[in-house]
Amino acid sequence: MSAANKSGNPDTADPSERLLEIGRVGRPHGTGGEVVVTLVSNRPERLAPGSEFQTDAAALRVVAARPHNQRHLVRFAGIDDRGKAEALRGLVLRAAPIADPDELWVHELIGALVVDTFGTDRGRVASVVANPAGDLLELDDGTLVPLRFVTDAAPGERIEVDPPDGLFEP
Repeated sequence: MSAANKSGNPDTADPSERLLEIGRVGRPHGTGGEVVVTLVSNRPERLAPGSEFQTDAAALRVVAARPHNQRHLVRFAGIDDRGKAEALRGLVLRAAPIADPDELWVHELIGALVVDTFGTDRGRVASVVANPAGDLLELDDGTLVPLRFVTDAAPGERIEVDPPDGLFEP
C-alpha cells in the first residue's frame, strides 16, 4: 500500500492530506458499466456505497459493489456503459487513511526507526513486504524483520522488536 497526496507525491504530502492506494480498476464486466476492482486494502468496507476515491483522471463514487472471484464488481456513479467502464481500466483508486488506533498501517510503518529490546538502533523501515506467512518489515539495509516480532510501535516514529537470536547477525 503506498501513500500519496492528491498530486501523487508522497514526500510533500501533509499527513492529513495523504491518500492511500486502495485498489486498481480492471476490465469492464458486462455492458452496464460495472468494472472489476482488485483491492490492495484488507478492508472491504472501502467499497461501501457512497465511498469516494481519487484517481489520476477524476473522483469516483461507489454506487454498488459485490465480491467476485477474490475481487469485486463495482459500479461507479455516472459510469453506465461498457465504453465509460473501459476508460477507467488501470486507474489507481486512492482514499484517505482509516483512523483505527488498534491497527498498524503500512503507511505508518514506513520511515519508522526500528530498535530491538536492548534499545539498539537497527535502521528504518524502507518498505513492508507482503508474505503469505506474515508481512515483513524491510529495513533500509535490506534486513527483513517479521512483523510478528514487533512488541511496541509509535506509528511513524519508532518500532520496537524482540527478534530471535541471529536475526541481525551477518
